[in-house]
Amino acid sequence: MAEAATARRSRITPERESELYAAVVALLREVGYDALTMDAVAARTRSSKATLYRQWGGKAELVVKALRNQKPVQLADVDTGSLRGDFHELVRCQDDVQVEQHSELMRGMAMAVHGNPDLLQAFRELLIEPELAELRRMLHRAVGRGELRADNPACEYVVHMLIGAIGVRTLIDGLPPTQEFLRSYIDAVVLPALGV
Repeated sequence: MAEAATARRSRITPERESELYAAVVALLREVGYDALTMDAVAARTRSSKATLYRQWGGKAELVVKALRNQKPVQLADVDTGSLRGDFHELVRCQDDVQVEQHSELMRGMAMAVHGNPDLLQAFRELLIEPELAELRRMLHRAVGRGELRADNPACEYVVHMLIGAIGVRTLIDGLPPTQEFLRSYIDAVVLPALGV
């Protein structure tokens, strides 16, 4: 199945793929997941629906791959030499406007996955699992440097802590998640929980 997906995608240049993904994310911000249609994506990207289905199989896969592609930095690319530096680099890569936009988009996607098993599966397979694997590598490097104990139970909850902070800042404080808030949260909550 992975080979078939790779063979399907190989017909589109990386530049065109990036252009398509940017258009999908823009459309997603405008109308939300439920109202987004493959017809609308085809019109926005000047593609045929048949091409979109051939390349991505369906809306869920296309949307999740677009979200992953549009991330400002991949976890695999971050290695500052310290866990604190790595977490702060993840925050630094987006300005406050981008953080707020991303937060709004992900809140909308969190609502959409509840009524859509295909989207939930695509989210888990194409976004969450790869991100968790990269986060585990980041934490493993911190263990290797002696910053973190390998048996610290908080390691299993890092992603929950980070996503939770971003997700509920607006709900609790009535404010968007900002770089300053996230850096402070990392230093006051995440790193102490990890014993760093």
